[in-house]
Amino acid sequence: MRMLTGLFEADLELTEKAASRTPRGVAKVLSAVEESAESSKLWCAAAVAMASLGGWRGRKAAAAGLGALVVAQVVSNGVCKQLADRPRPPADRIPHDEVDDRPDSSSFPSGHTAAAVAFSAAVAPVWPVAGAVCAVPAAAVAVERVQSGAHYPSDVAAGAVIGVAAAWLVRRTPRLILRNWL
Repeated sequence: MRMLTGLFEADLELTEKAASRTPRGVAKVLSAVEESAESSKLWCAAAVAMASLGGWRGRKAAAAGLGALVVAQVVSNGVCKQLADRPRPPADRIPHDEVDDRPDSSSFPSGHTAAAVAFSAAVAPVWPVAGAVCAVPAAAVAVERVQSGAHYPSDVAAGAVIGVAAAWLVRRTPRLILRNWL
């Protein structure tokens, strides 16, 4: 139990530091990236661009990215948030007004991070350059979720793990299905 208390205290301290030490200009950029990723708009736009401009590889990357995103959203928002019911970081410990615009749902895990990482990680094996490009806003989303006071670092880490697992599952599923049918 002492270990969990120590982890919670470290999580809160890291959240406070991220919220108070991020320069205002950087925070605005992070917030703009997160806003574009809200409701998966950024990832859907990226999928449309890949499918339109990337030929067969672009369509395959877009399908993999969107498939992983859906799996990550179902796992993070549909299952884990319902089971964890962790409160958001305390508003009085976040020194800016972004904390007023956060959701009421469970803090654990970060669904935004899960979706961002899932999309990027699923795109990367199919189209490495596009995956690398997508990883930049995905990282910004993850940092913003802590900086804004919407999540603890452990929420973001758990979301990233869910995202990688969703990408892995989407990449492996066709092979698993074919093996079982043949």
